[in-house]
Amino acid sequence: MTGSTRVAIDPFGADIIAESARLRALGPVVPVELPGGIPAWAPTGYDTLKALILDPQVSKDARKHWSLWSEVGEHPAWGWILGWVGVVNMLSTYGPDHTRLRKLVAPSFTARRTEAMRARVEKITSQLLEQLDAEGADGEVVDVRHGFAHPLPMQLICELFGVPDALRPDTGALIAALMDTSDPSPEHAAFVQRQIGAVLGALIAHKREHPGDDMTTELIKVRDGDGDRLSDEELLYTLLLVIGAGFETTVNLIGNAVVALLRHPEQLAAVRAGERSWEAVIEEVLRVHPSIATLPLRFAVSDITIDGVTIPAGDAIVTTYAAANCDPAHYGASAGTFDTARDADDHLAFGIGVHRCIGAPLARMEALTALPALFERYPELELAVSVDKLTQVPSFIAYGWQEIPVRLHG
Repeated sequence: MTGSTRVAIDPFGADIIAESARLRALGPVVPVELPGGIPAWAPTGYDTLKALILDPQVSKDARKHWSLWSEVGEHPAWGWILGWVGVVNMLSTYGPDHTRLRKLVAPSFTARRTEAMRARVEKITSQLLEQLDAEGADGEVVDVRHGFAHPLPMQLICELFGVPDALRPDTGALIAALMDTSDPSPEHAAFVQRQIGAVLGALIAHKREHPGDDMTTELIKVRDGDGDRLSDEELLYTLLLVIGAGFETTVNLIGNAVVALLRHPEQLAAVRAGERSWEAVIEEVLRVHPSIATLPLRFAVSDITIDGVTIPAGDAIVTTYAAANCDPAHYGASAGTFDTARDADDHLAFGIGVHRCIGAPLARMEALTALPALFERYPELELAVSVDKLTQVPSFIAYGWQEIPVRLHG
């Protein structure tokens, strides 16, 4: 289809559920325009997205399979996409290249390591709640995102990867800048690229000089049975992926769960009464408010016809997790609403198949530790503003709130 028929995706992600519904009404696979004018195709239903993710003719490697890859430099407003497809890590590779990288990285994310972090998560959670006590005394409004949902995964991921204190503010700022899709300017794109090299390059240099019991040191030293290892470029961009995915997504998971439960006090009451499990809360939040709403980009290796629509070889595809997870054809007429009684275990929030998120168990463990502790400590917790006053983070990729102002004691 011509560019004039494409639907512009909101770069601010102001109302992702409503936007998903509008796209779904246009068909199963819709031609869209990403920030800066990048053309792509957006699947709008659960079955369609799942089929495309699992299709071996769908690639994540822009260098090999995006027909417009050579033109990116000619479009200054496309520069922001390089932080997502102009990198070399598990998120941007295909076939044997992806298998090799995942094989090298996976040992750093074992179930045993995740379980070993539980006590540390509990301790950080307790410390943050004590700080909230001080900030929210006498009915003062506190931002639970800034004071709880953000610092918990931030501190944990920095400890896991051995990020020194001096680099932690810049690490957080880098990930926030990468997720921000509201500014497709060349200046913003250049800033992100500079920061990737500066911040993560400094981390690698620090850990080479001061190795420790952390994942960065492991990734620097990792080799497979054939002596293969991560190249310098692969190491840099693997750290970008695993630190970013292990941090920003968990911030939004915890924050989205807090807001969802406070918006639905009857469901929170059911959880407190033991009628609904915290596991069910987490899965339903991941379904209806996935931390990553839409992930760029995948590419058609050959012409792909699905649901009567042909995606030409070389065209870009976005993975529309939020749209798929709210598909009425799969989850019923109430698909766009939060319901902890729903069986949501088959959601696609962490992906599926060979690209399924390697850090999913860690994110779930953090949320399943943090949320019960927060709501048990503050049984009168309530939003300090109406829901329509909450603002989404400026991104069509990340799905979360910029601030979550609450009162701790009603």
